[in-house]
Amino acid sequence: MTGRPPTTGRDVSADHRFRVVPAAYVLLRREGQVLLQLRQGTGYLDGHWAAAAAGHVEEGESVVQAAVREAREELGIDVDPADVRPLTAMHRGDPTGPALEQRVDFFFEVTRWSGTPELQETDKAAGLAWFSFVALPSPVVPHELAVLRALHDGHVPPVMTFGF
Repeated sequence: MTGRPPTTGRDVSADHRFRVVPAAYVLLRREGQVLLQLRQGTGYLDGHWAAAAAGHVEEGESVVQAAVREAREELGIDVDPADVRPLTAMHRGDPTGPALEQRVDFFFEVTRWSGTPELQETDKAAGLAWFSFVALPSPVVPHELAVLRALHDGHVPPVMTFGF
């Protein structure tokens, strides 16, 4: 006996390595506008405007599946995975901070969906509104604002960093 627990099919070879937290951000766009929600009751930057739908990738789920799920859960809309277009991947955090504060965020653009976007989680958001890229509200979650500004400027790099 080696002293190691029997494997259950889960790869444990990298359990000792640094890990990041992946998240999917859905930027709904129409006619030069983006849909944003006003955060409340989350404990993270409440009172800031943010992507209309976003959240952590769950175990066994792809980042695209997470984007589709978050749009359904937070906005009550259906998005075809084929309509989830990648914008950028952002590595953010404090390089001296704990692993939990190291993140990889995948930003997606969606211009087609079924249904009317409406707040579904009113305990986590106080408002939902369309904004022009030239008249964004204040404040916006800082790392999300970096992506929104890049969209406005017409050049979103495939990979962005924030906080390093």
